[in-house]
Amino acid sequence: MLNKVKPKRAQTKKAVQGFNVLENECIWMKAGVVNYRKCDNDFDCNSCPFDVGMRKAMGAADSMPSEQVAPRWVEFLQRRYYGSARPCRHALTGRIDAPKICTLNYECYHCSFDQMLDEMDIARALESPEIISVSGYNMARGYYYHMGHSWSRFEHGGRIRIGMDDFSTKVFGRARSVDLPPLGEKLQQHRVGWSFARNGHEAAVLSPVSGTVLAVNHRACAHPAIIHQDAYNQGWLMIVEPEMPKRNVKGLYFGGESTRWMETESQRLIALMGPAYKDLAATGAQPIADVFGSLPEIDWDVLVHKFLRTGLKKPVI
Repeated sequence: MLNKVKPKRAQTKKAVQGFNVLENECIWMKAGVVNYRKCDNDFDCNSCPFDVGMRKAMGAADSMPSEQVAPRWVEFLQRRYYGSARPCRHALTGRIDAPKICTLNYECYHCSFDQMLDEMDIARALESPEIISVSGYNMARGYYYHMGHSWSRFEHGGRIRIGMDDFSTKVFGRARSVDLPPLGEKLQQHRVGWSFARNGHEAAVLSPVSGTVLAVNHRACAHPAIIHQDAYNQGWLMIVEPEMPKRNVKGLYFGGESTRWMETESQRLIALMGPAYKDLAATGAQPIADVFGSLPEIDWDVLVHKFLRTGLKKPVI
């Protein structure tokens, strides 16, 4: 047992905040290669620095493409378990509760059960997040926020669920239509990802992350009012497979940083609405639920430019 093989960089690397981890024990630990290791990459082994470091430490051929090199934990599991005593890796790591036998020699890449679990993760209902109020606007704990007022929630396998925040739904009111990208479309962080429209006005929204669209919320497209009513749960817009999850989060707000940003955005909106609304806000009154619909003197394009950071020839980032 090679318990001393632990790449130093991987040991000191901090976990990404906000990941919705279903499994918590590293597969290298379950294979008996290391004494103790918790997963900090949401079981997205392909982008895990620890997995890369372990492969190098175990002597995986650097000259071969990574997809052609079987992870060495596979070899250790194959040695450790035999025939009907060979448990599924997802039973080992806690992703499924019921015992299950692996019949494919740990070749997960062509396992229909493994693929089914991934599909179930995409389709499963989103758990209601804890909601906090910041300057009268709802924010979901554990979510990342983009400067263009979209949110990102990191889920199993490193996938990212995306939606619009409560602030944007209050500023622009209920959208009449939403135009989301097709499945397979490549999104680029800080570039236009989708759009919505109301009463002949259209607004483009910047994508909070880079990646490939895996699923879209057809219910929200058919009934955009859901986005306004339940922005952080049933009103989600799409799920993407990110290119580099940990690089994407560097351009987003999280935790205390996100609440401070929202407070600043609230003050910017109050300044745009005028002195009367500044005095009203000072009394602790709730924000206007439909700024555009209630204040026709504020131009749609001004709201789009100032808060969605679009509407010009180039995104405002």
